[in-house]
Amino acid sequence: MKWKIMCLLVQLLVSSSSFLQAQTYKIVDTGQEKCYNNFNEITAPSLGEAFYGQDAQYNGNQSSYQDNGDSIITDLVTGLMWQRTIDRNGDGVINTSDKLYYDEARDSTATCRTGGYSDWRLPSIKELYSLIQFSGAEINPNATSTANVYHFLDTTYFKTGFGELSAGERLIDAQYASSTIYKGLTYVGSASGDFTMFGVNFVDGRIKGYPATRIKKYYVRYVRCNNEYGKNKFIKNGNGTITDSATGLMWMKADNGSDVLWGNALSYAEGFEYAGYTDWRLPNAKELHSIVDYTRSPVYTNSAAIDTIFNCTQITNEAGSVDFPCYWTTTTFCSQTPSDGKAGVYISFGRAMGYIAGSGGWVDVHGAGAQRSDPKLGDPAQFPFGHGPQGDAVRIYSYVRLVRGGNVTTDVHQDRFGSAITP
Repeated sequence: MKWKIMCLLVQLLVSSSSFLQAQTYKIVDTGQEKCYNNFNEITAPSLGEAFYGQDAQYNGNQSSYQDNGDSIITDLVTGLMWQRTIDRNGDGVINTSDKLYYDEARDSTATCRTGGYSDWRLPSIKELYSLIQFSGAEINPNATSTANVYHFLDTTYFKTGFGELSAGERLIDAQYASSTIYKGLTYVGSASGDFTMFGVNFVDGRIKGYPATRIKKYYVRYVRCNNEYGKNKFIKNGNGTITDSATGLMWMKADNGSDVLWGNALSYAEGFEYAGYTDWRLPNAKELHSIVDYTRSPVYTNSAAIDTIFNCTQITNEAGSVDFPCYWTTTTFCSQTPSDGKAGVYISFGRAMGYIAGSGGWVDVHGAGAQRSDPKLGDPAQFPFGHGPQGDAVRIYSYVRLVRGGNVTTDVHQDRFGSAITP
């Protein structure tokens, strides 16, 4: 009874109107406050200038946490309650001894009693991703020091960790487990394919598919309350747009039909008019992630990882197979320092391809629904075998699906003559 009352109180606390109460899947802002060109940080561009309309210029539901003082943090936006620490053995140190295999992470919820509650669960990938903050910067994969690290997580409230060098790990090996299983196989550890779980890495700022077998362990942070979080409620408007009443966002039913550079995606969005609306925008990483459907995949359903209410352009991937695109977001992906702006965040709605020589070349390495990043400029031909340990495909050109609405404001507007004004 205690847990039911507490969850009800949390839901009442985060809802202030009947409209907001209907939004069971509120998207937390990415936390990105800087603007970027194709290379580095810049002064926020004005309306009509290149690179206008990026993540930092649209403000959504700002993250808001409450420390309950009982090893629990309440997210006042999503209504989710989280364990504060991932120190599972309670020795005061977060390292590889606190990690669990996927099946252990899934099953150990039965004995978890943090705060006196017995209804803890392994979070879905959408619940886990609600915590990510793109004020972070990817650590150097070869780093040996944690000095000057910018986490993709609010460490004021949440205790987190790194990979343990003395155990043969890299510092960047800080993946968190989720309950979301890929509807397909990935081919990093085995040429015959791995049973795969999606996880979030708050040190490198990505979602990837990881082995759900006993060949890799993960950090675990359990969650409770708001069992509706991450569940879409799509409404087909009959005019080429789709409304998600769970998030309050309106989406274009169709994508733009071709791959473009990140800067061109921004300008395309800012000049777009459709169905009587002129406030379309390129979605940020967390907005776009909200419409990934992890029950679908090119292998399992012969479709993109998105509800069939949407249309997705078909492409041919690096292996020569029919597939579906990656889509740009407004969010810049920073590497090693928050002033770096050379890469943009994208989400794969088709296979997340990589080149693994031992698995036959081009294969699905991270799964449909992965969130990775690509250079904002360049020539894909310069990356014939991808990039990084799993040979991530480098396409540089991605597709666009526009969004509008939600609890989003911008600092720059147009007056009735088309001039930029600042309120």
